[in-house]
Amino acid sequence: MDERDVRILKAIADLETGSPERISERTGVPVSTVHYRLNNLRDAGVITNDLYDIDLDALGLGVTVLVEVLADYAGEHADVASTITEIEGVTTLLSTMGETDFVAIAHLPDDEAVGRLLREFERIPAVERTNSTYVIETLYDDARALSSYSEGSLVDALVDE
Repeated sequence: MDERDVRILKAIADLETGSPERISERTGVPVSTVHYRLNNLRDAGVITNDLYDIDLDALGLGVTVLVEVLADYAGEHADVASTITEIEGVTTLLSTMGETDFVAIAHLPDDEAVGRLLREFERIPAVERTNSTYVIETLYDDARALSSYSEGSLVDALVDE
């Protein structure tokens, strides 16, 4: 990855679009080069979608629940994780250190779905207990993490010397 790649990725985050023309306008990188580099970034797995993000509140999945999971398992950590990711509504699963083994984030339509979600966790044999937090309001959620960095910081951290 070089500085042009970083500038392109930063433009995608800032502009909230993958439009090669808009990226070219922002970065000064020719459109044909933007196309070429976007394809390379897709092939490398750095770009994973075409930015068709969905507003979950507008869709009807506005209830967010954080579930801390304390597990006691004799098998593989990955097997427990796989079982948790199969629970309908779980959109993110984090493996954590400390007392909590996993943190799951679920986006759900209503309170009834919250009850169903928690019952699903109770059915997993390896789950000792859970601690759930009902999110009242999302104050900040940036789907494009690069927008919280300056271009210079990204270049310093990511560009291969």
